[in-house]
Amino acid sequence: MPLKPFPGILGLAPSEEGNLSVVNPRRVGGNMDTRDLSEGTELLLPVEVPGGLFSCGDGHAAQGDGEVCGTALECPLKITLKLDLVKGANLRFPRFVTAGPVSRHFDKKGYIVTTGVGPDLMENARSAVGDMVDHIAATFGMKDHEAYLLCSVCGDLRISEIVDMPNYLVSFYFPRIIFE
Repeated sequence: MPLKPFPGILGLAPSEEGNLSVVNPRRVGGNMDTRDLSEGTELLLPVEVPGGLFSCGDGHAAQGDGEVCGTALECPLKITLKLDLVKGANLRFPRFVTAGPVSRHFDKKGYIVTTGVGPDLMENARSAVGDMVDHIAATFGMKDHEAYLLCSVCGDLRISEIVDMPNYLVSFYFPRIIFE
């Protein structure tokens, strides 16, 4: 499995007060678990408190888009960051620019793709992932939980079609190179 290290947590302090969970991402970043926030990427975050109070961590060596079951290949990271204040950016949510291609690491052998179709994107995502877990477990003799973990580490969840209401198409791409 090709590695693409990145920090799962990159964020600023929210303006909300009280005991806040660190599990959920927010409009100021946080636990975004986005594999394309890797080396060379420029990330912009809305600032809600004086000084911003930036933090990062949660090193990942590899992870699929969508991190479907909260699993990545966790690892320690030594990271160098450059922080700048961009005045007047007026961001509603995080924005980033990648340093190069984002899907270069698994394309060589193609993909097995399952889909979910219906009016609810979350249910469609569950269907697409569930069908892939079932397929991998049955085809490659894995236990369901092992197939689920593997999907989270190297499969990609995508919204393939959202324009034709009331039904939307969500696809789950699993790289064939993993088993070939």
